[in-house]
Amino acid sequence: MESTKNGVRIKELPEDLRPRERLAREGAEALSTVELLAVLLRTGSDSMSALDLATLVIAKTGGLLGLAECASEELYSIKGIGPAKVAQIKASIELGRRLAFEISDPKKVIKTPYDVFNLLKERMRYLDREHFIAVSLNTKHHVITIETVSVGNLNSSLVHPRELFKNSIKRSAAALVLAHNHPSGDPSPSAEDVQITRRLVEAGKLIGIEVIDHIIIGECGFTSLKELGVI
Repeated sequence: MESTKNGVRIKELPEDLRPRERLAREGAEALSTVELLAVLLRTGSDSMSALDLATLVIAKTGGLLGLAECASEELYSIKGIGPAKVAQIKASIELGRRLAFEISDPKKVIKTPYDVFNLLKERMRYLDREHFIAVSLNTKHHVITIETVSVGNLNSSLVHPRELFKNSIKRSAAALVLAHNHPSGDPSPSAEDVQITRRLVEAGKLIGIEVIDHIIIGECGFTSLKELGVI
């Protein structure tokens, strides 16, 4: 049942007020955040229309940024949001992240830690778990590939030199930049971050692939372990 709070279903609204019809006629940019989310959700619940449900979701999460950062478990706690709708929301957010990442020109040259941060920040800073990423570079430090090596708390078992360098060797990489995020938002390195970095730098020397930096990304900034003197 697609009823609004006053008992009117979306399909009973005038056509110029229906989100999907407005999107087709005026373009997605003409819709509010709530309307766009309503289009994505497609349906509401027994007591709410898609618009009502979208309004509730935005109110509960504190806006679009809050929705992007919201864990699946938190979304499940919102009345009317089940597994299918959580999947729709999470998939759309990830598509948005990937689009922002592709627009940022992944084939750029890496010259400074800030270049790495700009390359990866939209992809990494709002993730709710630690993701360890390897950026492979050629001899001129152009980006060849960007690969997720592991997901979870950073530790020795998750980041093994064998797995890290295997793909870089296949791609004839001359150098690597390592990166991972801190879901807490604080990019300060832990003792284990430093330990693993040194271990991977030494492994790279043996293989002939230079690890030129390890960037830790937080919500609003980053730390370069090279600038700290770890590398």
